[in-house]
Amino acid sequence: MHIMTADQLARINDRSLDLLEEIGVRVDHAEITRRLLDAGCRELSTGHIAFPRELVAQCVEQAPSEVLLAPVEGEPARIGPGGDTVFWTGNALHYVEGRQSRPIEEPQFVKLTRVTDALEHTQAAVAPTISEIPAQFRDFTGCRLLAQHTRKHLRPCIYTPRGGAAICEMGAVLADPQPLRERPVVSFGYTIVSPLHWTEPGLEMFAQTSGHGVPMMINSEPTAGATSPVTPGGTLMLANTEALSGVVIIQTLEPGRPCVFNLGFAHTMDMRQAITRTGGPENGLLGAIGAELARFHGLPSASWMSSESMVCDEQAAWEKTTVGLMHAMAGVNIIWGIGQLESQRALCPEMMVIDDEIAGIALRAARAPEIDDAALAYEAIAEMGSHPDYLGHPHTLAHFRSELYESSLGFVGRRERWEAAGALTAVERARERAAEIVAEPAESRLDEDSEAELMRIEEHWREQLA
Repeated sequence: MHIMTADQLARINDRSLDLLEEIGVRVDHAEITRRLLDAGCRELSTGHIAFPRELVAQCVEQAPSEVLLAPVEGEPARIGPGGDTVFWTGNALHYVEGRQSRPIEEPQFVKLTRVTDALEHTQAAVAPTISEIPAQFRDFTGCRLLAQHTRKHLRPCIYTPRGGAAICEMGAVLADPQPLRERPVVSFGYTIVSPLHWTEPGLEMFAQTSGHGVPMMINSEPTAGATSPVTPGGTLMLANTEALSGVVIIQTLEPGRPCVFNLGFAHTMDMRQAITRTGGPENGLLGAIGAELARFHGLPSASWMSSESMVCDEQAAWEKTTVGLMHAMAGVNIIWGIGQLESQRALCPEMMVIDDEIAGIALRAARAPEIDDAALAYEAIAEMGSHPDYLGHPHTLAHFRSELYESSLGFVGRRERWEAAGALTAVERARERAAEIVAEPAESRLDEDSEAELMRIEEHWREQLA
């Protein structure tokens, strides 16, 4: 699915480069500022750093067009322009159960991770906040808990720059016997403060995690009408400017470090409620065009799908389906948000199960049909002529499993069968499925040596940062 023409993408990018040269970006880190100036940037009278076009082009060229994302166990995904689309969970502060919401504590964190591990179409677990863990320990403790309860790719959220360094150590244990840069089982990300402001904690996290080849997602999260222009074009130009500055910073610190060019976290402002929207049609547009701009640069893309609904309900389903499907059809590489509600503030187990179904549908819709001899079925059509009995034909038997999406959650059948099975709604079936997953014994997915080493690393960093 293409929304913008090549000329429109080039115009957005050209004006972004003008912004980088003439307005620049605030960079709150003395050492990184020095390195940028040594690389050819210049300091403006406003205190912003101006980025020359030639340096931006050089750094974008240095960043790999393909990024490897490895699970702790299994085959890695290779993302990039024209590559895989993968769905991830998301960060959150609260846990939704029925109509109630409360801060996420360790038992809820574990429950969410275990549900993630069982989902067919969700490829990575993002660590939400654990409310009772002090902030200076929360990121690497979350990484250890993720590793204990899922074999998927791990995406810890960073709360202090040193936490990123601790997670690199843990990642090396989980990737063993391969080096972490060859099997990146963890990845990172950080967000510029729109408009045009890289803060010291984010920049220091870039520095602390450099040197390991760990993929870094560069997030621009403008809010159209609040921290960026209300027009989608203006918001996209600002987001493109911000993400390009992040690519330059990352490549200045570690040339060749894999980057994910993420404009798909952009929001819009609801002018009546003063709420940042995540499930509106404009969110679908911004993420889809963000993927087109990432392809323009030859880089992987990311986005998210969420909802303003407070609970797992019909509103959440239609908003997440709309945005998720638009992003998958546009070729976004990483789509966050499995399980998220309440404008990304909350996670819900039954929403995770429903979202995984949405992900499966979106992936199928985005997969173009094969047009080879087997798929065109010329011989079968010639044999059948005007007889409408393909149901019993060998060609149908050979291909129906790969061609027809089969829901693992939605009901398909006659009313009598639905009533006999309890007349459950989709939300009720999803709630039962989540309960079945967590009813199984919560055994660690790590071997004894790896678990002991992660605990040792965690205790070491707790002592260092206490």
